Amino acid sequence: MKFTEFEIISQYFQRNQKKDFNEIQGIGDDSALLKIPKNYVLAISTDTLVKGIHFLQNITPEDLAFKTVAVNLSDLAAMGAQPKWITLSITLPKANNIWLEKFSNSFFNILNQYNTKLIGGDTTRGPLSITLSVYGILKKNTGLLRSNANIGDLIYVTGSLGESAAGLFLLKKKFFIKNSIIRNYLINKHLRPTPRVYEGIAIKDVANSAIDISDGLISDLGHILKNSQCGANVNLNKIPISTILKDNFQHQNYLDWALNTGEDYELCFTISKKNIKKLNIIIKNFSIDFTCIGYITPFEKGFNLLYNNKRVVFKKTGFNHFD
Repeated sequence: MKFTEFEIISQYFQRNQKKDFNEIQGIGDDSALLKIPKNYVLAISTDTLVKGIHFLQNITPEDLAFKTVAVNLSDLAAMGAQPKWITLSITLPKANNIWLEKFSNSFFNILNQYNTKLIGGDTTRGPLSITLSVYGILKKNTGLLRSNANIGDLIYVTGSLGESAAGLFLLKKKFFIKNSIIRNYLINKHLRPTPRVYEGIAIKDVANSAIDISDGLISDLGHILKNSQCGANVNLNKIPISTILKDNFQHQNYLDWALNTGEDYELCFTISKKNIKKLNIIIKNFSIDFTCIGYITPFEKGFNLLYNNKRVVFKKTGFNHFD
């Protein structure tokens, strides 16, 4: 069955999601019209995912839809913003109704999970790629900027690191785990990451700076340090690594994945010591770990990685699109 661009939109992406009070006009017109609540600002982020670069050739449409939304929501999480709206621009090699049905169902499932509404986008023909723009709101002067880290801040990360990379390498058959439950768990961590939206909102009034870990801890924390003109000491013994990784892979592998491979989409944030009690109260409301891995130092001290209190050097610096 052949579809026109507008038939694809009408059949698969024009759904009756819950009406938002701040939405004047949503999907179906030349532009969406939105109003921003008084004393709030709009947070905007855009990401493109390209077949063979950001996702594997044989990914299912359900997993692709989920991951595409999740990684974009993660950018809003790093700002402490509440997701509200999203636009979808999708390039398809052909209009396959079975593929589109599965993709759109998964797409709206995760949107509804985070109370986010599709308000527009575009469809075109070509090699498979997806571009999302996400829009969130937060109160003025409360955004978690990369440039606000202060000397003496403690450095925290949410969750654990390296599991997404393990899942990717299992999918690529570079490693093998006999236990199917563990194997599927790690693959799912790669295909369906959890954006830390609620954690980002919770810490925005106590943390100073934040970033989501998409390209690897070294690279992403490095962005905070560069923008804040600070240095850091990070204790590699404190990096949160799950027992699943420790029990099934070599130390050098999982440490490298945690530091360099990325796509965990956990939050890395800095917080002053005076706010630790407030943070501990926040932590009690979540079922994941918040781990202190180091502290911010003066710029001239540099970015130091310590293992057993000895400085170590890692050659890699995270994922780079143009390596």
